Amino acid sequence: MSADPITEPVAKPMQDPIDLLIAIEEASEAPIRPEYFEGMVVVPPQPDDNHNDGAFELSFQLRTAGIRLAGIGNGYRTGLRGERTCALAIPDFYVQHRKPTEMDEAYRKAHKGWYPIELLALAGEVTSSNHETDSGPKYRSYAAAGVPVYVLVHRQEGKAYAFSDPVPGDDPAAAHYATKVEVELGRPLPLPAPFPSLDTSALVAD
Repeated sequence: MSADPITEPVAKPMQDPIDLLIAIEEASEAPIRPEYFEGMVVVPPQPDDNHNDGAFELSFQLRTAGIRLAGIGNGYRTGLRGERTCALAIPDFYVQHRKPTEMDEAYRKAHKGWYPIELLALAGEVTSSNHETDSGPKYRSYAAAGVPVYVLVHRQEGKAYAFSDPVPGDDPAAAHYATKVEVELGRPLPLPAPFPSLDTSALVAD
């Protein structure tokens, strides 16, 4: 697959974005996991080793600090009033509020593999070549969904951010976080309680 991300608008407004992503996955010759934000399908580029190592390291740090529900790999859905799909996100790492219940698993089955985004206490992204998606549509989508903390490791800028206190508002395009903490990569990134500071040195390019 190309190293550049692919974004394309949904051509059929009545088609559920979940079904559209499934069709894209099935048509691809390479293993991909597309996402959906602000009416656009996002096919991320194949991540490099620094990206994957960093995301795993940050998840591992959270677990080592006693945050048992830190993980990687799950996909989460934002629905408008529980019906229309607004966003489909696969964070590079995350922390859940709780272990999924039987109701959460039923939701995942009903929505073809996507958990409710209300499970998320923290979402984390490590930028690739599509860093505008992480700092734009994903940032707004996590805020609109009320995800309490969004951690963004911006490798192109050489910085790490911790956003908290989401302000969803009436307009998802204007959703934002009221609080921002910013550090240079390589320095500890403080997170809101009960989360520990994250050592970002693993994300510093060699």
